[in-house]
Amino acid sequence: MAEVLVYVDHVDGAVRKPTLELLTLARRIGSPVAVALGAGAANTAAALAEHGATRVLTHDASEYADYLVVPKVDALQAAVEAVSPAAVLVPSSAEGKEIAARLALRIGSGIITDAVDLEAGDAGPVATQSVFAASFTTKSRISKGIPVITVKPNSAAVEAAPADAAVSELSVTFSAQATGTKVTGRTPRESTGRPELTEAAIVVSGGRGVNGSENFAIIEALADSLGAAVGASRAAVDAGWYPHTNQVGQTGKSVSPQLYIANGISGAIQHRAGMQTSKTIVAVNKDAEAPIFDLVDYGVVGDLFDVVPALTQEINTRKG
Repeated sequence: MAEVLVYVDHVDGAVRKPTLELLTLARRIGSPVAVALGAGAANTAAALAEHGATRVLTHDASEYADYLVVPKVDALQAAVEAVSPAAVLVPSSAEGKEIAARLALRIGSGIITDAVDLEAGDAGPVATQSVFAASFTTKSRISKGIPVITVKPNSAAVEAAPADAAVSELSVTFSAQATGTKVTGRTPRESTGRPELTEAAIVVSGGRGVNGSENFAIIEALADSLGAAVGASRAAVDAGWYPHTNQVGQTGKSVSPQLYIANGISGAIQHRAGMQTSKTIVAVNKDAEAPIFDLVDYGVVGDLFDVVPALTQEINTRKG
């Protein structure tokens, strides 16, 4: 069976969920070979093997932490040369897409970004994408070289498939460009205790109808009752009601959770482009003609200041 390279997104050896999703998708088209780089790379092997990796290639060097993405591209290029894979899968984060683009250019291959599904095809892997502000779904494949594909988080359910993974060290020679851009400092992101927005299984968002930063407390309360991430529309962040890092939309972050709850959001195309691939969509809006209702699975016509606290209370009652 052909081998498929999977770039491992991890933090000091703790494998992040999007990588486990990639392993699930990789098994559809071949035998997953995971590539883990940086501090703690060797500690990823158990989790990767539990989710189907048949081989784990690791490499640790200070360059991965001290410089930007080029050392990681050097390492992935070395892995491609060592394995000759049928495809290379990378999580669709901002860094992941830069790594994938640079790798595709280096190996003379095509690239597909933000895939939401992956299947085997006679002429190579076929990727499903949601395009043109999520108005259309397309299927495409790479016609030249080794396909490099980035996949959006929450595109596949994580499935355990224990394998006997052989762990070996990857031989990497860094290019002259690897040390061109040095990281001079890091500021840890302030923890909210909530899931990462792009990886969360549930997202609760607020829009213009929230009518003020102080009112986002009721959105946060609903999110916390569900163990969800908090999102916001462009109108809300532009008004200064919530941080831009939480914006969902065409000019913000794209999310694809199992459940998306939109509160006081009209449903303009800018916002829809960032959440339309969510598995189940619920909207609360007092305007029965709001465009968001054309998209939802369940809609509540009502004042969010009445509906959201009542929903939060009911959830907490059932949990308690």
